Parts: sequence; structure tokens; C-alpha cells
Amino acid sequence: MVTASRPLRADAARNREKLLAAATELFAERGLDVPMEHIARRAEVSIGTLYKHFPTREDLVAAIFPDRLAALDVIGDKALADDDPWHAYTTYLEDLYGLQAEDRGLNDILARDLPNAPEVVTACHRGAGHAEILIMRAIAAGTLRADYTITDMGTLTRAMAQVIRDSPAEWRRFLSIYVEGLRAP
Repeated sequence: MVTASRPLRADAARNREKLLAAATELFAERGLDVPMEHIARRAEVSIGTLYKHFPTREDLVAAIFPDRLAALDVIGDKALADDDPWHAYTTYLEDLYGLQAEDRGLNDILARDLPNAPEVVTACHRGAGHAEILIMRAIAAGTLRADYTITDMGTLTRAMAQVIRDSPAEWRRFLSIYVEGLRAP
């Protein structure tokens, strides 16, 4: 029998919110590898308090990123509403990588495999579903290379994540070169 957990005390709830806010900021600024101690310090709580609320980094990631990844649905829905398959797919790529460039944590999420954060994995799979439809539409329209697959887009996403990490000002240039190579002959 599963029992309902008791609501947090007011001070514990405030600490949890401070930890979520600090982690969200630091992940966006520095990526997922930011030390947990830095998160606790930014939240002005002890490391013990952090681990009491979030025993693992994956627990913290799972508390933050499903909501952040909802932006992928917005980007996907916008692209799917575009009647021009080529424009829809290339705009989707620009919007996706623009989002990654704004948030280093999100950039890391989309470039990594996080099997211990199932909510994050589910949100990423929804985004991949949009991308797959967009790819199939563009191929069917004859505007995207016929041999391009969702696996290729996964490779592109990992490559873009690295470009964004190493040269944040250059990602648009790299993407434009790549996209030109995707056009059907």
C-alpha cells in the first residue's frame, strides 16, 4: 500500500524552491556538471539540505528539465504548422539549437543519454517525434536528401551541442553550412 507523503514544512519548501532556482540558473550558465556544492551555496543552504531534497544529480535534473523541455513541444508544433516542409525543418533546427545556445544545461541534456532521469528521456523522445515527422515531410517533398534519417539528426544535435559549448557565437554559421549540405540535389 502506497501512502501519500506529507507536505513539506514551510522552511523545507522554501529551501527546495531556492535549490531549484539556484540549480536552474547554474545549469543554464555552466551546464550540468556544475558542482553540487555551488548549487547549495547559490541557494544559501547546506550541502546536506541539497542532498536531503535531491539525493542525486539525476533527481535534481528530473525536477527541473521536464518543464524546460516542454519548449521542444512548442518548437515542434510551430514547425509542424508550417506548410513549407524545407522551411519547417530548417526553422525547427534553428529554434532548437537557439534554445540550446541559451541554456547550457539544456544543451547538455540534449547531447547526453540520461537513463536515470526517465521524465527527461520522455520529453526528449517527444521532441524526436516532431523531428522525425518534419524529416519525413521534407524528404517526401523532395527538398531534403532522401538518405537523411533521425539518427543523422541525433548526430547533428550532439555535434551542435559541442559547437555551442566551444564556440557559442559560431553555431549559426556551422548550422547554415550543414543545412546547405542537406538539400536534395
